[in-house]
Parts: sequence; C-alpha cells; structure tokens
Amino acid sequence: MTDQAETLREIMRQRGQGDEGGNRTRIITVASGKGGVGKTNVATNLALSYGALGKKVILMDADLGLANVNVVLGIIPKYNLYHVIRKQKRMSDILMDTDYGIQIVAGASGFAKIANLSEEERHGFIEELQHLSHADVIIIDAGAGVSNNVIAFVAAADEAIIVTTPEPTAITDAYGIIKIIATEIDNLNLGLKLIVNRVKSVTEGKKVAERVINIAAQFLNLKIDYLGYVYDDPAVQQAILKQKPFLVLDPKSKASICIQQIASRLERVEYREGGGVGQFLTRLFGKLQ
Repeated sequence: MTDQAETLREIMRQRGQGDEGGNRTRIITVASGKGGVGKTNVATNLALSYGALGKKVILMDADLGLANVNVVLGIIPKYNLYHVIRKQKRMSDILMDTDYGIQIVAGASGFAKIANLSEEERHGFIEELQHLSHADVIIIDAGAGVSNNVIAFVAAADEAIIVTTPEPTAITDAYGIIKIIATEIDNLNLGLKLIVNRVKSVTEGKKVAERVINIAAQFLNLKIDYLGYVYDDPAVQQAILKQKPFLVLDPKSKASICIQQIASRLERVEYREGGGVGQFLTRLFGKLQ
C-alpha cells in the first residue's frame, strides 16, 4: 500500500467515527455470481421495503459498466457516478429523490472498473462517498460477476447478500463468487447471506440454499446464512415491463411478500461493531488498491 493510500485510510478513520447524533449507517451489498438472476430487482425492492419501515434509504448502483437501477425504477438520471468520478459534480448533486420514498445514486454505464481510477480520482470518489452518511441504510447494487470492484464493495460492507436462482449454472456461479470472497478477502468478518430468487416452492428454495451452504461450509469453512427466497412470480415480469418496482405495482404479490419478509429478517440482525460509512470507506479504499 502506498503512503498516500495509508494517509487516506487514516483520513477515513478520523472523519468516519460516526454521524452526528451517534447514528450509524448500515451498508448492505447485493451481488451475484452471474447476470440475469434478478439481483437488481432484489436490491431495488429491498431498498423500498426498508423505506416502508421508516428508514432513510439510499440505493447505490455500483455497476459502472451496465447500470440499470434507474431502469427498474423508470427514472432517467441527469447525472451519475461518472460525473462524480470526473469531478464534474458532487455526490450531493447526483443524489436523486424518488417517488418511492428512497434516494438513489445512479451508476455510470460504460465506465468499467473503479479499480482503474487514478490515485487522484479514487481520492475524490472516496471523499464524495462521505456525503451519503445521513442515511440509515445504504444498499449497494454491485455489478454481476467477480470483478475487483464487486469484491471491494462486498468486502467493505457490513453484510453481503448473494443472489442466485435454482438454475444449475446460477448455483455454480454463486458458489464461485463465494469462493473468491473467501479466498480474496483477508480476515473476512461480514455477514454473508444467500437469497434464492425465482423459486417454484419453499422446498426448492431451501434445497438450493442447503446445497450452497453445505458446500461452502465443507470446502471453504465458511458460514453462510439463508436469508430467504423470492417466488417466481408473474408480477415481477409485469413490473419490469412497466418499469415500476413489483413491490409498488403489486404489494400483495408473492414476490413482494417475500421481499418484505427478507427485510424484516435483516432488521433483526445486529449491526457489526465499529461499522458505518467511515469504516466502510476505510475497508473499501483498502480493497481498491
């Protein structure tokens, strides 16, 4: 690690000891081993569920290649993370209020990896993330796959949720990203959780989860918590076509009820000691070297 990087880490420690009033932001990263498993839909509707619980929520689209949170919400952002990285805008300029009771930070399509930023760009990016510390919860929709920036956002979060489906390739890829998390992140100390999306039944979700959890425990000595399942529900596809979250379009649908149950389970999980935005930035910066 460079001297400048170590200096920045110390800056993050000093500036991020906690928000005024003692509040601490909870950071949840949602990731997947492959695209097409419904990760962004899960992240978006989970953010709305937290908002419905009265939380101040920021949904951050951290996919800098193929950002699509705004598509799910039917929003056309004027500015996004690219403008922040290039110092054309401040984070406060691109933070968007929505009609759904949450705020979003739009991702930057066409900008490959945060890890490719120059030292100056990275410094500015980290500094700007401080402006999100007013939220109770930040849900980060990481890019699909195992790129450096995905692993960085997983490592830096309080909790990471891996989304998979019952498809054999999705299960294999879910285990793949879990293996990389276990091998690439030193002193892994986060709550690693699993959601099985698009299940036909409770039993199917449980079987898929048990398979992934047992393999991770046997070969990686890693504990993964089964957070829950989301039904394969026609309401989800209808919501995608209408560019509205399924939780809003049909709050009584099977998928909506599943997401609300998952949010409730997460709320009963205690925060990791010493976290918050400041600690998140410290961990994130170290992983982006």
